[in-house]
Amino acid sequence: MEILIKGAQLLLSLSILIILHELGHFLPAKWFKIRVEKFYLFFDAGFSLFKIKKGETEYGIGWLPLGGYVKIAGMIDESLDNELDSEPQPWEFRSKPAWQRLIIMVGGVVVNLIVGFVIYMMLLFVWGLDYVQPGNVYHGFDASPVMEELGFQDGDQILKIDGEVPFSVLDVNKKLMIFGLSNIEVEHPDGSIETINVPEGTDMKLFLAGEKGFTERFVANIDSVVADRPAEEAGFMKGDIPIAVNNEATPYWTDFTETIQQHKKEKVTVSVLRDTDTLDLVVKTDEDGKIGVAPGVEPEDVYKVDHKDYGFFESIGKGFGYGYNTLYGYVAQFKFVFTAKGSTGIGGFGAIGGMFPNEWNWELFWERTAMISIILAFMNILPIPALDGGHVLFLLYEIISGKAPSDKFLTRAQVVGMIILLGLLLYANGLDIYRWITGG
Repeated sequence: MEILIKGAQLLLSLSILIILHELGHFLPAKWFKIRVEKFYLFFDAGFSLFKIKKGETEYGIGWLPLGGYVKIAGMIDESLDNELDSEPQPWEFRSKPAWQRLIIMVGGVVVNLIVGFVIYMMLLFVWGLDYVQPGNVYHGFDASPVMEELGFQDGDQILKIDGEVPFSVLDVNKKLMIFGLSNIEVEHPDGSIETINVPEGTDMKLFLAGEKGFTERFVANIDSVVADRPAEEAGFMKGDIPIAVNNEATPYWTDFTETIQQHKKEKVTVSVLRDTDTLDLVVKTDEDGKIGVAPGVEPEDVYKVDHKDYGFFESIGKGFGYGYNTLYGYVAQFKFVFTAKGSTGIGGFGAIGGMFPNEWNWELFWERTAMISIILAFMNILPIPALDGGHVLFLLYEIISGKAPSDKFLTRAQVVGMIILLGLLLYANGLDIYRWITGG
């Protein structure tokens, strides 16, 4: 049932964004009196699920949910079936000035950006924003090994980031990995306060090590025991509270998992509290140092949440800031993609669908939709033939040089672009399938 709910949210979100994106091409094309032959949600390779013709345009829904398109007369696009041997007609794309064609091609990207920004504004106005003030993470943060090397300690309370009190202390990892920071002021468990410098390149070290940076500490019971895994065979049960591994105290969940992972493919004795009894369970870890258990914890048991409501005009400015940060953050993360580790972290539709919650939640639905809209804008403007960015690149060349690329060149470029995009699509979704099969 959960997968159906996630799938429905993904389908609705993409449908909204695709239609609005294509409207960004359709409306300026009509404004400049260019004939639009088709307007489709999803691709209709071979046949359509639904179609209706109004005026000169066929509107429809295709069966292949990989995007959508508008077919503009006199334009070489991904369909590759426009006949351009005849003389240009006044209602064709190719007969219009380059600046008009440029507006048509950037229209979809502009609409996706506007939609993303507007949704963020709406989210703040309707639902406001939850945040956690410094000092309100009850048990502090656990520092990853990379951060411990810099002087951070398990149980630290984060007070300031680059000399300023953060709006929400839970944003520390985002600032560390995406926006960059120079120093963090913390209060150590012994009560001492220290400002620790964060060297340049720490974000890449964390990424390559597969570390999060900081994790909120919490005491948790075992919420689920995975079937046919070592924990089930050893007798672990839902509700057990792990308190020690090989007589080494593990008061917090991260203590438990980190200690377990130090004994890969070894037998360990885990002391658990079950109701009022303390039991010692012997379990052999797998090659990753895991036994097949997951924690159960509520956010209110980890930190104190405050809430801020925004007025109409205040939400506009703040929502614009959220949209900008989403765009900046996505672009900034590209530095991780061009690494051996990053290339295996790419995801397809499965990864996108996984962003949505297991239960229908309109606030989270619109938040994810806003993020996807901005990501689609950025991806579409990349200078790859067959994407909007490829068309824009050739149009800018025409405007600057005064000479348009030949139709033969544009057709070949579209073919190359489609091959690249198809390859990336197969690779990303293939990784999704691999991770699903292997549980990675």
